[in-house]
Amino acid sequence: MKNRILSAILLVGIMFGIVFQLQGCNQDISSENLMKDVIAHENKDTEKGIDRTDTSHLTTEEISVKITDFGIRLFQQKFNVKENRSLSPISVLSALSMTANGAKEETLAQMQDTFGLSIEQLNLYFKEYMRHLSQTDTYKLYLANSIWVTTHNRFKVNEDFLQTNADYYQSDIYAAAFDDATCSDINQWVKDKTDGMISDVLDEIPYETVMYLINALAFDAKWEKEYETYQVNDENFTTQAGQKQEVEMMHSEESVYLEDENATGYIKYYKDKKYAFVGLLPKEHLTLEEYVLSLTGESIQRLLNQSQETTVYTGIPKFESEYSIEMKEILTTMGMTDVFDDEKADLSGIGVSDAGKLFINRVLHKTYISVAEQGTKAGAVTIVEVNDCAGVLMEEPKNVILNRPFVYMLIDCETNQPFFIGNVSDFSKIIE
Repeated sequence: MKNRILSAILLVGIMFGIVFQLQGCNQDISSENLMKDVIAHENKDTEKGIDRTDTSHLTTEEISVKITDFGIRLFQQKFNVKENRSLSPISVLSALSMTANGAKEETLAQMQDTFGLSIEQLNLYFKEYMRHLSQTDTYKLYLANSIWVTTHNRFKVNEDFLQTNADYYQSDIYAAAFDDATCSDINQWVKDKTDGMISDVLDEIPYETVMYLINALAFDAKWEKEYETYQVNDENFTTQAGQKQEVEMMHSEESVYLEDENATGYIKYYKDKKYAFVGLLPKEHLTLEEYVLSLTGESIQRLLNQSQETTVYTGIPKFESEYSIEMKEILTTMGMTDVFDDEKADLSGIGVSDAGKLFINRVLHKTYISVAEQGTKAGAVTIVEVNDCAGVLMEEPKNVILNRPFVYMLIDCETNQPFFIGNVSDFSKIIE
């Protein structure tokens, strides 16, 4: 079966825990929603998913390959075979793309090089992608974005920046005090938008923070063929180090087989066949790490397009996993250096602050996935924290330790006049 529905973006989505968000209602959010003043504009060029000012004119499939390639490169960074990792490249890319709409010059160039696509291409891609998200009785999906802006008078947001993100990302936009209540609001928003799978992402809001750009995704779908009790057995799972671990192995017979020079695999569909699970097993001559490091967006696309319709007996352990990571170091290694540098970053398109330049302080990422007999649930959130220099220029704290001869005074605080002055030079002379 060489059907393009199983594009590369599908594999990245399921393989790495990328999933799509259930629509939820924001409850108990005290921050002011500014979307009443920001109306999304239609863009006729999005009908074909092509930016007419971009000379590359990539096809939808070519864009999918590049987005998959970004996800693979993200996953490959600091890969550790001892960890159970799950990343959501689409979530990361969505949050960073919203941020990139305020980037300029070298900062923007580095971000686009890291993405592998221009911001214009990404804007159009995400608008079209979100437009086609849907829900049925057998699967539910939704993708949500939000921007949170400080109400501190030192910062003024660029309204064109908000308009662009409303146009292409359907972003909720909130004005907030960036206090403990705002921290609670953001965590509540994330919990709502991931159907309760992810919460408490943000522990505090630094004084220097002026904006958060957040993407939340979740996925909940039933298998096309659910596992029956007789198909689940206690079996051994062998780690790369050779350790035997008992797991509940779910067996089934599927009809789509995958193979290339480095791996064998299969596709198992969710109901309606709009989404699917892809399992890939490295061949014996490769370790898991070697296999992961060999992947590219193009190789994943090719593997899916060369799928074979045949009987394949499969087994997958039931599992549930959570993973969280701060991505600054990873994204810096991938080429986005200036945007994290408070001296070099150019995010002037976002807004201006009296305290100095804007830069990304943190990129927080958290995922959850559960694979069981009935189906799969998974969630992901990415938070981009944009700071100004309000706290960066603070001097290091001073130390004054009176551990050698010293002078002391007693003063009148109204006049700052000393009314007593002295010194201590030798503690052997101190009256006991």
